Amino acid sequence: MDIEILKDIFIVLGELWNFKVATIDNNHVTIANIVIALVIFVLGFRISRKFSRFVVNVSPTIKTLNANTKSTVESVTFYFLLIIFTFTSLSIAQIPLKSFALFGGALAIGFGFGSQNIIKNFISGLILMMEQPIRVGDIITVEETEGRVVRIGARSTHIRTFDNVDILMPNSILLENNVVNWTLSDDDIRTRVTVGVAYGSDTKKVEKLLGEVIEDNDKVLKHKPYLVFFTEFGDSALNFEMQFWCKMPRPSEKRKVESQMRHDINEKFKKAGIVIAFPQQDVHLDMSAPLEVRIRK
Repeated sequence: MDIEILKDIFIVLGELWNFKVATIDNNHVTIANIVIALVIFVLGFRISRKFSRFVVNVSPTIKTLNANTKSTVESVTFYFLLIIFTFTSLSIAQIPLKSFALFGGALAIGFGFGSQNIIKNFISGLILMMEQPIRVGDIITVEETEGRVVRIGARSTHIRTFDNVDILMPNSILLENNVVNWTLSDDDIRTRVTVGVAYGSDTKKVEKLLGEVIEDNDKVLKHKPYLVFFTEFGDSALNFEMQFWCKMPRPSEKRKVESQMRHDINEKFKKAGIVIAFPQQDVHLDMSAPLEVRIRK
């Protein structure tokens, strides 16, 4: 009795396995074809991902390329293999490509409404890879986000902030917004430090001392000119601005240089007897007439 039941189960499973879902161009599409095609597509996706990374990491020629070119080669290899596995899956499922013409209008509408963001980000990713306004390893600022580009993918770009937070930013944002790329051509940047001194200070001497501070700092690029400006007569101070160049392999390096510059300014001004100003107000009393003073309990 048990054997008969098992036979019936196997017969039902066999019929289900070979059940014809549709007939396209005299090709019978069965559940078996669909299942096998899906398995091949999923395995092909994983194989494409691993093989593209393997090619980049093993090939001696690709190893010598920069990080951005490696990323582009990896992405192109991945999508090329994925297209091959997709066509193979359709062939196994016995679905001819021309059959998609029957559903072209419906698919176009469906993609237009349901997948417009995915397609937009995918195209944006291709533009980023081809034009390379942003490369792997660049330090960028987008809106409130600042960090280093780790990877440029098909849909999103992986950015790691300097607080070690990983952000996946859609590629379209990088094309539609203003992006500050600190290291596009090189990592030389010009930065500023401002300081205010008390009224009555010798402004020529202050300007000379600020120039010495810049010249004595070993982080300042000596082959690029620096500038010191007496910018304005402020409410509480005579304001000066220093402009100089330094390297920026990371944002913290810029802040370190600026911090050291302020330490040096403070020490130099102390020795020269120059007072760094702080906000203050003068109160003037009109003494043209006697002041009336009252004492109350």
